[in-house]
Amino acid sequence: MNALELSGNIAVLGYGLAAIGPGVGVGLIFAAVISGTARQPEAQSKLQSIAWIGFGVTEVLAIIGIALAFVFRT
Repeated sequence: MNALELSGNIAVLGYGLAAIGPGVGVGLIFAAVISGTARQPEAQSKLQSIAWIGFGVTEVLAIIGIALAFVFRT
């Protein structure tokens, strides 16, 4: 195994560890929406739209992470 193969494997491992962050973030976003909806059911539509925006932003971080894993793999 040469240095390039080792570097690529570390990049993929790094992405796997970095994917924990967006996973936790999405969980916290939707937990807050569920809690807010339970407290004020009339605010559900507003909370849900804000949650989808937050979900999108959080997932973009994961997509950037996987793109960087492939960039640094070479």
